[in-house]
Amino acid sequence: MPRRKNPRPEPIIGLDTFRQRMKRGRPGVFSSEIVSRADNYRQMFWTYRLNQKKKKWVREKPQEWVEELLKARTEDDLTQVLDSAPSEAQNEFNALIPLILSVSRAKTFPKRRTAQVDYLADSLAGRGRVTPRRARDICSRERSRARARSRHRIIRKEFYVECSCSYKGPARNDACRECGAEIPRLPAFLSGSELH
Repeated sequence: MPRRKNPRPEPIIGLDTFRQRMKRGRPGVFSSEIVSRADNYRQMFWTYRLNQKKKKWVREKPQEWVEELLKARTEDDLTQVLDSAPSEAQNEFNALIPLILSVSRAKTFPKRRTAQVDYLADSLAGRGRVTPRRARDICSRERSRARARSRHRIIRKEFYVECSCSYKGPARNDACRECGAEIPRLPAFLSGSELH
């Protein structure tokens, strides 16, 4: 048999090694991180009050420095506004001044003040690693998924039991349907200590 003109190249990766598959999306960008950052920004931008009837915190109005931030049109104006803002806002947004300007100058920037504040919070959550539009899309997608997940919940769980009263069948509210004997707690039941 004749020899090959071009010898086979040596394999770089061994045959028995496992190559991990790359995840979809941009590496280093996590949607949960963007959504939680957007929620944090929304909390920084709004003032809250306690609703006494519902015992729940309710958004009231945007912070004063946020109102000024939305009115600013130049980098100098933004730096002045951020100097009057709280220290955590200064630390968070000083590096994002060009991004804030580009978001506030966008054609799709809302007209109403409440929508502007939420739009800005969601757009800045990507911190320039993704475009503001993509950051808003990620936030809306994850929030709709969270709403869909919280829509359904388990109302009742049932076990099939064999009771000492000779009942065999499904339990009702963790107890025998005939005599009302309760099912023991799971860890003790698994260890066998409460079976006797």
